[in-house]
Amino acid sequence: MRSDGERALGGLLQVMHLSGMEQLTAHAAEHARIAGFPHAVLYVTDLQQQLLVPLPGQCDAAGEPLGPVRIDGTMPGRAFRSVEIVRARPQEDGQAPVLWVPLLDGTERVGVIGFTSPHEGDLVETRAKSLASLLALMVISKRPHSDSFHRLVRTRPLTLSAEVLWNLLPPGTFANDDVVVSAALEPAYEMGGDAFDYALDGATLSLSIFDAMGHDTSAGLTASIAMAAARNSRLLGVDLAAAGEAIDEAIRGEFTGRFATGVLARLDLDSGSLTWVNRGHHPPLVLRDGHLVATLESIPDPPMGFGLDASTGTLHYQLEPGDRLLFYTDGIIEAQSPDGELFGLERFIDFVVRREADGMSAPETLRRLIQAILAHQRGRLQDDATVMTVEWQTRRRLQLIL
Repeated sequence: MRSDGERALGGLLQVMHLSGMEQLTAHAAEHARIAGFPHAVLYVTDLQQQLLVPLPGQCDAAGEPLGPVRIDGTMPGRAFRSVEIVRARPQEDGQAPVLWVPLLDGTERVGVIGFTSPHEGDLVETRAKSLASLLALMVISKRPHSDSFHRLVRTRPLTLSAEVLWNLLPPGTFANDDVVVSAALEPAYEMGGDAFDYALDGATLSLSIFDAMGHDTSAGLTASIAMAAARNSRLLGVDLAAAGEAIDEAIRGEFTGRFATGVLARLDLDSGSLTWVNRGHHPPLVLRDGHLVATLESIPDPPMGFGLDASTGTLHYQLEPGDRLLFYTDGIIEAQSPDGELFGLERFIDFVVRREADGMSAPETLRRLIQAILAHQRGRLQDDATVMTVEWQTRRRLQLIL
């Protein structure tokens, strides 16, 4: 005979294929009850990862409609930030405690779910984690074609360039046994010409970051062309230098006087060997044991779009297990406060190092970095700000640590 937890998971699996986003909360509540949780509430993160927004039609245990809650300074937000179960006991006597469980797709933080639980113990937490994992997959599978979801996670309209780019960008976080990739960018609703990309092909991780000229729809289209040309070149198997030339040609074919800077890189996950080309962009940084150990400087080749000869070509660096790469655009270090103070490279590196020393995850570090940069400029950026971190860790080293 199947346990209550198995029946709940099996039931969710049966209904997920023909369910839309609008039916998700009802299915979650129904199968949570089967698993022994009288009440369940489902939240997803907004576009800027500042709020947890309830999926529509939900109420709290007292029957009151749910509203958004902040990620910082709340119990649900703590579960999201720490990627751990948080047990919160209600203030009113006689009510069961609530388990706040992060919704994760791999390492991407989708939101949180709150389960009212009259019981405690390992079995209860195991069931809660299993249900949360399946519900996160359901959200991920339903959101691409759900206008109601995309409308829900926006607090204001997107510009046209932001609409285009958000539909091209990969998830902000990816991890496997060898590497953790995390990226963040602002302004989320008005981004113009910044973009990042990554993809895994066997033991090769391809990485790219772009900063297109301007901050308008044309800048967004330039960045989109750069991303598409980079992906096309990657799938054709051409080398990085040739990929840079293909991007240059693609931009010139569509625009006159438009350009994009960028870094195209490949990381061999077996050996830690990094190769890259720099087309007029800020050099990547290497952090090791909480210190900046290398700025991958070179004479950069010209930005892409001008048709100028690229002479420097492919560069090489050998990473050590545990090294963290930082790729960024000028909006990170050139963020300027109202009194003219730049955020600066030193403050940027120090922020990442300090959060790493605190044991904070890469996605949470970047979320807080973006909030710090927004605060530095009193909530409004003068330029797009994008950062991508890549932490390489060999399987063998992980096994030794564990």
